[in-house]
Amino acid sequence: MSVFARHGYRKTSMDEVARAAQISRQGLYLHFSAKEELFRAAVQHLLEGALRAATSVLNDASLALDARLVRALDEVFGRFAGKAHPDALDLAEASRELLGTMVEDHEGLFAEAIARTLRASRSMAAYKPVGLTARQLADTLIITASGLKHRVATREEFIKGITIAVRAMCLPLLEVP
Repeated sequence: MSVFARHGYRKTSMDEVARAAQISRQGLYLHFSAKEELFRAAVQHLLEGALRAATSVLNDASLALDARLVRALDEVFGRFAGKAHPDALDLAEASRELLGTMVEDHEGLFAEAIARTLRASRSMAAYKPVGLTARQLADTLIITASGLKHRVATREEFIKGITIAVRAMCLPLLEVP
């Protein structure tokens, strides 16, 4: 994925990917018949790894709720903060064209994992008077994190910003001394 992130979809060649993977181009073609197939596999691997890591963090009851949410959002979005290369602006378009619903499906699984964590906090009743559900809160956190990753220059800035967002949106759920 790093080659696609650096050069964009259109400018990335199988030669460049093979060099980055330290295999021959022919070896790469033994695994992937075309750049489209390679791109789909790379994105799927990235999404599945991020979802596994985020779910693991969300399930870690030894961490405070806000820490779990911040770390999970960082696993999925923070890793990309400040890494957008000007040559890679076509990745979003390529993703829409080549991946179908893969990204949205993983985002939905992530949103549901966050919603389960929020529901388990047993404080969601604080949102009932205004009609907010755990899933709506999860979706809002994801939208915030997705936008934030494009607005900051570093992962550290992302973590700082998403920490503020989590605390602001989830205050009724947090254990405040």
